[in-house]
Amino acid sequence: MKHPVCIVGGGVIGLLIARELHASGEKVVVFDRRESGKESSWAGGGILSPLYPWRYPDSVTELARWSQSDYPGLVKELQKDTGIDAEWVRSGLLLLDIDDTEHAANWAAKFAISGKNVQSGDIDEIQPGLGGDSDHGFWMPDIAQVRNPRLLAALKRDLQKKSVEIVENEAVTGFDTENGQLCGITTNERKIATDRCIIAAGAWSGEIARQVGLTIPVKPIRGQMLLFKDKPGLLQRIILKNNHYLIPRRDGRILIGSTLEDVGFNSETTELAARELHAIAVAMLPALAGVEIEVQWAGLRPGSPEGVPFIGHHPGIEGLFLCTGHFRNGFVLGPASARLLANLVLDETPIVDPEPYKITGIGQLIPN
Repeated sequence: MKHPVCIVGGGVIGLLIARELHASGEKVVVFDRRESGKESSWAGGGILSPLYPWRYPDSVTELARWSQSDYPGLVKELQKDTGIDAEWVRSGLLLLDIDDTEHAANWAAKFAISGKNVQSGDIDEIQPGLGGDSDHGFWMPDIAQVRNPRLLAALKRDLQKKSVEIVENEAVTGFDTENGQLCGITTNERKIATDRCIIAAGAWSGEIARQVGLTIPVKPIRGQMLLFKDKPGLLQRIILKNNHYLIPRRDGRILIGSTLEDVGFNSETTELAARELHAIAVAMLPALAGVEIEVQWAGLRPGSPEGVPFIGHHPGIEGLFLCTGHFRNGFVLGPASARLLANLVLDETPIVDPEPYKITGIGQLIPN
C-alpha cells in the first residue's frame, strides 16, 4: 500500500505543495499545529513582487518570475472550482526615493521586466495625492497583488473538494527513520507511516529542522500591519517608501505595513507599532489622516539571511524535504517553490536550477 506524502505546515507554501502533488496523483495529508493558513500567510500583504527585487540574488528573481506568470491562471482556476475570488489585481508598484535606480534599471533590462526610473511629474501622474517631497522613483506597472486571506481560503476549499486531508491543531513532533530512510512521522496524537514528508512550517521550520539534524538560518521575524477602511478610489497603486508599503484593496481598504521585529515567537501587536505605522501611512498618503483604522494584526515571517528559500532534500534522510525561509516573499515565490519542490519529490525535471536553494548544514541527528 502506497503511503501518503505528509506536509508539515498548512500555510500558503504547504497548501500549494499539496495542490501540486495531488495533481500528480499523490495522496497527500497536510498537518498544521493550529488552524491552517492563519499564521504569516494570513498576515501578509499579498504583493506579488519582492519589495526591492534587484537587491536579491538572481535565484529569487527566477522563482518570482515563474510565479508571476502563473498567478492569473491559478487565481482564475481556483475561482472557477471554489467560487472564491482571490482578487488578483495588477496595481503596479511605485518605489519612491531609492538610491540605486541605475541598479534597478539594469536588473529590469537583464530579466526583460517592465520598469523605469521616474521623476516627480511622473510620480504625480502615476498616483496623485502622495505626501512628502519624493522627486524620483522606480515604476513597475505590471506588478500585481492578491488578497492573501482569500487565496488561502480558495486553496483550502479546493484541496478539501479534492479530498486532500488537512489536519488542523495537530503538531508534528518527530520523524522516524530506518537506515537513513524516512519511515514515519509522530504527532502529538499518533504515528503515521510515510516515506516522504515535506517540512513547510514557515517560521517554525528552523525549530523542526533541528529535530532532524539540520541547522538552517530560519527564524521568526514579526511584522505588524494596519488596515484602513475607506471607499475605492483613494489609492490605486502599491506604494513603497523606506521599506514601508501601502496596498489598495479592491473594496477601498488600504494596508500599511510592515514592521520588522526580531522578538522570537511573540506575535502580539503593540501600540507603539500602531502609532508608528499610522504616522508613516499619513506621511505617504495625507488623505488617510481622517480614515478609520479597522484592525491591527501581526504575523511571524520565516526570516532567512538573503531571502533565498531552502527548497530540496534533507542531505542525510531519504524522503525528507524542506521548503521554507521565504521571509517576506512567500506569496510571490509560492507557486514556483511548490512546483520545484514537487519536481524534486517526484524526480521530475525541475522548472529552475535547484542548486541555489539546496539544503546544507547537517549536524548530529537527534535520536527518535
